[in-house]
Amino acid sequence: MAAIVLPADPTLDEMRLALGAEIPAHAVFDGWNDAALVMAADALKIDPGHAKLAFPDGALGMIDAWYASIDTRLAAAFPPERIAEMKIRQRIAGLVLARLDLVRPHKQAVRSALAILAQPRNLPTAAKLGWRTADALWRIAGDTATDFNHYTKRLTLSALYASTLLAWLDDESEDEIETKSVLDRRIGDVMRFEKLKAQFAPHPDRQFSVSRFLGRLRYPAA
Repeated sequence: MAAIVLPADPTLDEMRLALGAEIPAHAVFDGWNDAALVMAADALKIDPGHAKLAFPDGALGMIDAWYASIDTRLAAAFPPERIAEMKIRQRIAGLVLARLDLVRPHKQAVRSALAILAQPRNLPTAAKLGWRTADALWRIAGDTATDFNHYTKRLTLSALYASTLLAWLDDESEDEIETKSVLDRRIGDVMRFEKLKAQFAPHPDRQFSVSRFLGRLRYPAA
């Protein structure tokens, strides 16, 4: 997947995105701190002072920027014409596995990032990032729901991705077959949930109508 290209005269937001993609390579050894940030800045030929200005929120900001850079690269790798050729199950599985491919070179950085996010004071940020990941995956997959389904889909996919990620971190099986097995089972759960939810969704012709109700009071049905 294509790397994020830094413009010649980048804004702080552009620096943040590019640095977010570079910092994990250094956070593996130094952790999510200023040392890793300075090394990433040097690698991208960015002034370290400017780099620090892009991350007033410290480690959480660096992790946030990393996640954002992954979403950007994932969207570029799965344009609408590619997604259109895939069934919904293939879309979700393909996107989740592609996201794991993007973080695979920095597996230890993933562990340390999750440890930071798991701290009680950082749980709101962890929830926000989990939701944003699920939202990005659904949007890339072509989801356009704006009703209640918008929220339920993201909640279920957030749980699916989290369980798959945790399985992947401990997976030592050949070709990561255990991770793929967990992903396949969880997608099956999601698909069954969506079918069950559809069964209980009100039929358009059966929705309550005030005018119809009043009309029946005036002209009772036989």
